[in-house]
Amino acid sequence: MNNTLTRRHALCCGAAAAAGLFTSLLPAPAQAAWRNPCHAGLPDDPLQQATTGKPALEAWLATLWQGLNPEQVWDVHAHLLGNGDSGSGCTLHPSLTQGFNPIERMRHQVILNGACAGGSPQAVDRAYVQRLHALAEQFPQGARWLLFAFDHACDERGDVMPDHTTFHVPNAYAAAVAGAMPQRFAWVASIHPYRPDALARLEQAHAQGAVALKWLPSAMNIDLRRTSLRPFYERLARWKMPLIVHCGEEKAVPGAGRDELGNPLHARVPLGLGVRVVMAHCASLGHALDTDAKRPRETTAFSLFARLMDEPAHRELLLGDISAVFQSNRTPEVWRTILQRQDWHGRLLHGSDYPLPGVPLLQRTAPLVKAGLITAQEAARVDALRGHNPLLADWALKRCARVAGVGLRNEVFETRRWF
Repeated sequence: MNNTLTRRHALCCGAAAAAGLFTSLLPAPAQAAWRNPCHAGLPDDPLQQATTGKPALEAWLATLWQGLNPEQVWDVHAHLLGNGDSGSGCTLHPSLTQGFNPIERMRHQVILNGACAGGSPQAVDRAYVQRLHALAEQFPQGARWLLFAFDHACDERGDVMPDHTTFHVPNAYAAAVAGAMPQRFAWVASIHPYRPDALARLEQAHAQGAVALKWLPSAMNIDLRRTSLRPFYERLARWKMPLIVHCGEEKAVPGAGRDELGNPLHARVPLGLGVRVVMAHCASLGHALDTDAKRPRETTAFSLFARLMDEPAHRELLLGDISAVFQSNRTPEVWRTILQRQDWHGRLLHGSDYPLPGVPLLQRTAPLVKAGLITAQEAARVDALRGHNPLLADWALKRCARVAGVGLRNEVFETRRWF
């Protein structure tokens, strides 16, 4: 058992509202820095009113849609969350809602506030989905989101490790939410491959319409190199079912705390067996061991992702999703590389990592303006939009971002072809 994680998840019992009390004592400007105001509709344009009769912000958004076919625009990285209050089967680790662990309590509050689902503990499931529906409806018809299930962490025998599972979203729930609004949502299964019945679960998810599979190795305790996974990989390759796998450092979901399992180079194993791998966030955060070097040493996970992207053997199979890539906790080097590597753009996929676009602390535009990627005027509009529709704000920022006039090509956003 990971003792560090056990201590983090069970520091001690005590006051039940530590994080809420702490934030309530902050001055209003400080609270605004991390709170999503959860406004409805669209904001007034912060710059001007259009002379055409159409509100200026809507006119600006219309220009960003030029050249795109909304039917092909799929957000490939969106999370479902809940506490099971609706019978969904979703769970949260007790440290997120109980005991005196202000860091974990704050994590829970910030993420639920980002999704505008923190109003009542008895209505989290419903509030989360209702808000997501409302945000999606402000996009043109045809645009869709891939909603993620999320399996438990499991040990080497395939037994569930509840103490190491930050949250759980059942496949059945993801399928039901997507099935209730298929014009807007599809679903992505999550099945821990160490489970004794993993292949049966995969067969079931495929039969029920899952368009991909999602793993977060460091949190779920999955070693992509494990030889016993070969039948699992062969099934994915046969179906051309993408594996969306998080590599690099993970901050939002500590889970099993096995950061070494997020090494991008581990993806060579499923790639070598013909699996289409989507590397979440382009491995744009943290470090990993460069096992290709004569003397292995730590280097940026993003540089290892870049190495894999440039290896000819993987050009038909390796993709990267750009969810979270333009958050303020990434480096200007990452931003510029993603924009400038036009030869990658045919293999980069738009994703939002919802609900994180609704967390203001992660979405500061000032660093992007300072780096010369967006203008101050564009930043003002994105910031105004974020308090009303963070999905639109995230999408608009990526449509605006430029380095020396070079931005993301349309095919980065028209992702449907891969699913």
